[in-house]
Order: sequence, then C-alpha cells, then structure tokens
Amino acid sequence: MIKTRYLRAKACGPIWRREEGVTFIELLIVMVIIAIAAMIVIPKMGSAGGVQVRAAADMIAADLEYAKSMATSRQVNYTVVFNTATESYQIQDSGGVIGHPRKIGSQFIVNFATDSRLDQVDITTVNFNATSQVIFDRTASPDNAGTITLQGGGVTATITVEAVTGYITTSY
Repeated sequence: MIKTRYLRAKACGPIWRREEGVTFIELLIVMVIIAIAAMIVIPKMGSAGGVQVRAAADMIAADLEYAKSMATSRQVNYTVVFNTATESYQIQDSGGVIGHPRKIGSQFIVNFATDSRLDQVDITTVNFNATSQVIFDRTASPDNAGTITLQGGGVTATITVEAVTGYITTSY
C-alpha cells in the first residue's frame, strides 16, 4: 500500500511526499494466507508410489468391471489372469488374450513394471481360491471370490471381488 504524507515546508507551501513499501500488518496477512494454503496442499501431496498404487487399484477395478461386462454382452467367459512375478495382468476369452479397447491393435496386457506411470506398484498377492485368476461367466458371476493386494510408496491397496455377484471394491 502506498502512503502519502503531508509535509509542510517553511516558505514553499504544502508538499506531498510519497512513501513506498508495505506495512508490517500487510506482510503478516500475506504470511498467514500462505501458511493456510500450505496446510491445505501439503497433506494432499502423497508420495509418487502411493499415488501410483491408488491409480493402479482403480485401473484394475475398472478392468475387472470391463471383463464382467464383456462376459455378459458377448455371452462367453472372460478370464483376468494376474502374474505377480512380472507385475502384470491380462484379459482373455476362449481364443486367448483379447484386444485392448483403446489401444487398437494391441493385446489387453497391463504391465506395471514397464509402464512408467505405474512402475512403483507391486502386485504382492492374488488369491482367488488359491489361483491367480478370476473367470466371469455369462451372468457376470465370478468363479471364485478373491482379493488382489498392491503395494508401493508405503501404501497398500486391496481390490476385492465378491462371490456370486462379482461386486468389486477397493480399499486403501
């Protein structure tokens, strides 16, 4: 804020003089605003690995839903096969790995180890009745209930597929 001060000279009459700068109160207000903004933003900034785990869990849940909907619409079984050794999974039908719906000409194989957006994600456990795959039938019902556990950046996410209904949930 610019302040003007009225000064009186002896023989020259009134003189206006500008003083430039900020007051202590203005400086204090700006510091309080910055501190409040930092308190809001900093907790939301997680580690990159934690963000990747949440993104990967959401991606797996969406891909499981995709396999369910394809099984219902095409009236054939669709299988989602997980490989913890290669940090990958794929969607298959009776003819093998299906084509990816967005990457035309590519197979539906997701590999976290080779994807720089998800390279800090580890598929730690997959358990569908002691197998690493889930099969959705024509009614979108899974052959077994099960869980997939992901870890990275100190964050653990679990994707659960319910028996009979195939209801899919994620928890972080």
